[in-house]
Amino acid sequence: MLSNEAESKVSTLTIANRLGISNAATSEMAKKLGELGLVKYVKYQGVYLTKKGEKTALEVIRRHRLWELFLMETLNLSWHEVHEEAEKLEHNTSNLLIEQIESYLEFPKFDPHGDPIPDINGILPKMPDNVMLKNAEVGGQYIIVRVDHRHKELVDYFQKLELKLNQKIELIDRLAFDHSVSVKLNGSTYTFSEKIAGNLYVSRIK
Repeated sequence: MLSNEAESKVSTLTIANRLGISNAATSEMAKKLGELGLVKYVKYQGVYLTKKGEKTALEVIRRHRLWELFLMETLNLSWHEVHEEAEKLEHNTSNLLIEQIESYLEFPKFDPHGDPIPDINGILPKMPDNVMLKNAEVGGQYIIVRVDHRHKELVDYFQKLELKLNQKIELIDRLAFDHSVSVKLNGSTYTFSEKIAGNLYVSRIK
């Protein structure tokens, strides 16, 4: 969710950019959701979730992320494939099936990208302390705890590197000119642009 607090407003422009649709379409969507009691929409000010909207959003997020993990764990789908398939399944799954999937997966806390999975009561697990790789300290050793998976090309690139969650990564150097970073991963050294390093979240171990 772009906002997980009932009184935290998000502009329609921010939502439009995130979804890749026009600002006008976003405003129309916000009005319709407002009529359903899911959001409060104030023209020129933004949108925020109502309590009902927050509950509904967490339920959808829970279904989506459990499906992602199930598809990756059982069918070996790729990072990007599980996201696309979960989007199709999240709205058409019974509560019984979701609870069975959760039990089968032994009540996981995080999905394949490192995003937290709400429990049956809508409570999110606490994320480990983490920073974007681009802001990490040179010389530090880290584990990868989350990957921003909105960009298919980037996720495909990470898969080619056989990058995974909970994998060790060492920040060797940062170039002052363009803020690109050199890292050691799987015994090899790679250079990531600042933009790429901004889509990886790491937790320090040394």
